[in-house]
Amino acid sequence: MARMMADCRRWPSDSNCSLTIIGEQEEVVRAAAEHAASVHGHEDTPELRQQLSEFLEPAEAYSNAPRAPEPMPG
Repeated sequence: MARMMADCRRWPSDSNCSLTIIGEQEEVVRAAAEHAASVHGHEDTPELRQQLSEFLEPAEAYSNAPRAPEPMPG
């Protein structure tokens, strides 16, 4: 199975979060949901996990270079 990435730098946040999570898809979605709840104040729901799953990128896309935040999808 391909490794995936959730990169908090991709989205605007009050804390300018820089966390990046890389692993198997289920692991990344679980860790990203826990992070979104504990750090960003989101409720860990099935809907949040679905949205996080849709936001994942291939791990190969990771770069340590600064990343400009994208607007959140409507």
